[in-house]
Amino acid sequence: MADPAGSIMIGVEEEFHVVDVETRYLVSRAGLLLRRLPSDQFTPELQRSVVEANSRPLERLEDLGRELTGLRREVTGVAEGLGLGIAAAGSMPLVDQDALKISPDPRYEQMLADYQLLTREQLICGTQVHAQIEDRDLAVAVAHRLAPWVPPLLALSSSSPYWLGEDTGYASYRPLVWQRWPTAGPLAKFASAAEYDRMVEDLMRSGVITDPGMLYFDIRPSDHVPTVELRVCDSCPRVSDILVIAGLFRALVARELTAIRKGPDRSVRPEPVRAATWRAARSGLEGELVDPDEGVPRPAAEVIGRMVDGLRPELEAAGDWELVTTLVREALGRGSSAARQREAFARNGDLADVVDLVLAETRSEEWGAVPPRTGTKAA
Repeated sequence: MADPAGSIMIGVEEEFHVVDVETRYLVSRAGLLLRRLPSDQFTPELQRSVVEANSRPLERLEDLGRELTGLRREVTGVAEGLGLGIAAAGSMPLVDQDALKISPDPRYEQMLADYQLLTREQLICGTQVHAQIEDRDLAVAVAHRLAPWVPPLLALSSSSPYWLGEDTGYASYRPLVWQRWPTAGPLAKFASAAEYDRMVEDLMRSGVITDPGMLYFDIRPSDHVPTVELRVCDSCPRVSDILVIAGLFRALVARELTAIRKGPDRSVRPEPVRAATWRAARSGLEGELVDPDEGVPRPAAEVIGRMVDGLRPELEAAGDWELVTTLVREALGRGSSAARQREAFARNGDLADVVDLVLAETRSEEWGAVPPRTGTKAA
């Protein structure tokens, strides 16, 4: 099993929207891209307007940043040669649903037959972070116990204020679309991986889902690699925000592994988690979040700052403290992607400007120029 002191490997799956650079609308042309990209790191998704990139498992956050930047450089380079753009955000504002199609895969076609509108409206992209846990019993326990920390991680990623051409009033509308699936939300408590697996078998026997990959919990034990997987976050236009989320998630996993060994078992009630997740989706970084420790509202910057400070031992053990605190300060200073998208729209009242902003930020490699600062606080 991975050592909680800092050797937990992490990996990231990024979903990207494929956009026509002339119209700025989503287009079902992912197949053209995928034929020109290595299949071991780029894969299709449910919608033909989405491409997924997969990093290798890595130990250093800086290496993860370089890997993600390289993958983005590769896919955007191919896209530009086809008149396409690559957009990393939870949702895109310009959509013609009638022009979009499901990927030609029997599994996806069955999902369309079963779930109908839920499948057709799955026009969203997420960032999934994997943290290595070899012991599956521990992975199941950690996935449940980390639920209260999902909302601030979601807030850091909030990039889906627009849905089908409308401003939703939310910083992250993607979770509201996602939570309509029958297996979404916080993971319940299970005594063991065997009990968890029996639940999966029961769901498959019911016919509501057809395979373990359709378990869409906010955090789940992976069904194909020895990790616990954070799934709630929007796709992030900036790589720096992914590194913050990945670094904090690894630190949370490490802290929980230590707590499981040292302390009594505990359960997390789902109702407060759902409420706090809604609050984060509504407010992003610009309003209040629910403090995971005390259950009271506090400004988002304060909640995240307290979270980072509380994880200092784990961040230092992993060698992440300086980079994470620097990037958190930067993220809080510039605000959420949702706020930046609204500012872009407000300048001319044109949703194309929103798309252009996300395209530009997705191409950006600025995180690599951020110098670490020693001994500083996050907020």
